[in-house]
Amino acid sequence: MTSKTFYYKIITMKVFLTEFHYKKNFNFIEKIGAGVLYALLGIPSLVYLAVVKTRNKMYREKKLRIYRPHTYTISVGNLTTGGTGKTPITAEIANYFSKKGDYPAILSRGYGGKIQNKEVNVVSDGKKIFFKAEEAGDEPVWLAKHCPKTAVLTCASRVKAAIFAKDKLHCTKLILDDGFQHQKLGRDLNILVVDCEKQFSNNCVLPLGALREPVSEIKRANRIVVTNKNFNDKKAKNFARFLKKKYNIPTFVCSMLPESVYNIKTKKTADETQAAIAFSAIAQPEQFYKYLRRYDIMATKDFPDHHIYTKEDIEELRALMKKYDAKYMITTEKDAVKLREITDSNTEIYALKLKPVLDLKGLLNDD
Repeated sequence: MTSKTFYYKIITMKVFLTEFHYKKNFNFIEKIGAGVLYALLGIPSLVYLAVVKTRNKMYREKKLRIYRPHTYTISVGNLTTGGTGKTPITAEIANYFSKKGDYPAILSRGYGGKIQNKEVNVVSDGKKIFFKAEEAGDEPVWLAKHCPKTAVLTCASRVKAAIFAKDKLHCTKLILDDGFQHQKLGRDLNILVVDCEKQFSNNCVLPLGALREPVSEIKRANRIVVTNKNFNDKKAKNFARFLKKKYNIPTFVCSMLPESVYNIKTKKTADETQAAIAFSAIAQPEQFYKYLRRYDIMATKDFPDHHIYTKEDIEELRALMKKYDAKYMITTEKDAVKLREITDSNTEIYALKLKPVLDLKGLLNDD
């Protein structure tokens, strides 16, 4: 078996498990398969749950040490694997503070990057970006590009990154991207992001479900943000009211609105009347494709989350365009960060720009 064949087998398994985690209704044959999976994954899931509960209890009883950076710290995270919209919200918070004169730092693990992250990597100091997406990871570089007056650091240890941001860069606000589970670093505001559609998968923890922690850990949050990726926000508002009433935590709705589709090199706006294909390497691609319903999408292509694109991938996509007589292809801005580095000025790749609409002043209790 070649490495590429093995790679795609892993992708297929990951996609299958994701569908299983979020599927609501099973037909008769699917119910039999689901029963087998519950039997196979039930024990590992129970072991994982026991480890998580023990760890959380040790933090609550202060048997595990929490480092307090003595700099205002916000965590933005979620309970499930996969995308809930937390990274765009992190960017909005960082830009909100920088516009007020603060010098924020975003602390990321740098998942998907090739550089070592045992020590702190300065992806950006708020003035210059020092790494490519392939090196530092797509999300940190995306954040660096969208938060021009914010430092972006990657490190496996959020504590090391926090100390570096505070002592070396003299940052005045610290923001943990995907930080809900990283309890070792204390925070002043703990924001939990929940996807309106996906919610809490099948309410089971990994590997049986998509939960990193049991739903009961919502109680650690100071704020909840329900992200809405549909054009109608009624369902999101109802779900937000339900969470607020059940957990007595201030809850907000963040609507992700499509703003434009533009060429990643020339910035030219896409022609909605022309045929196109769409592709992405994100955790929940179906949400992305829904945003493109105004466009004449002939076919879609999914890559695994955080996939590092190659020129061979571009040629494969161009072949798909030719098959359907498409004039251009559309991807996400997160993917565009990586693709700009391997495409020329004549590229036919366009990116969807989303605008998060959120009451930041209320969320941050910034009176």
